Amino acid sequence: MKTIALAAVAGMATVATAGGPSLTIVPSAMTVDTSGGAATLTMTVYGDAGFGSHILGGAFGVAGSGDTGVVQDMAWTAADWSAFNTDGGYAGNGSYNAVVFGQLVIPGIFPPAPGSENGSAIGSFQVTVDGMGMVDFQLTAGSPFTLEGVDDVTGATQNDGGAVSLGSTSINVVPAPSAMALLGLGGLVAGRRRR
Repeated sequence: MKTIALAAVAGMATVATAGGPSLTIVPSAMTVDTSGGAATLTMTVYGDAGFGSHILGGAFGVAGSGDTGVVQDMAWTAADWSAFNTDGGYAGNGSYNAVVFGQLVIPGIFPPAPGSENGSAIGSFQVTVDGMGMVDFQLTAGSPFTLEGVDDVTGATQNDGGAVSLGSTSINVVPAPSAMALLGLGGLVAGRRRR
């Protein structure tokens, strides 16, 4: 199985939009080569609670659309700072059931964990694909809220109140150009034989 390496993108710690609560999903590659068989890519989810200094917790899922049959499997890995997690598991067709994440913060006793600052990674999906097609992934809101923030000085918390910006991304799954050329050549030969 081929693994697509996680792309390093400058400024990734601040990918979430400033102001309101938001989730952003960033794939390690926009195009995945499956000419050697199934390939795995990583889609990292970043969060900004829109309140306080750190992400306290939340819940969200993923809805897949397009050529979802190319998605063979998905697995969730929470960020190291997230101590309390529930994983709803892969739902099939490029969709993922709700994941719940969070940390315990008690002002003066348990400060927010390093790495949970607003704009940080919440975790990542490892997505296994095979075949050919375009898959769209849309983050979906959790219940009873999607994101909750905490202020590391006052200990005050606030959740998104149902108003959160949810990101999306698309992945193009294709065989390598040389494999596509062979497929095209095969189509020409097959068409010629029929005449």
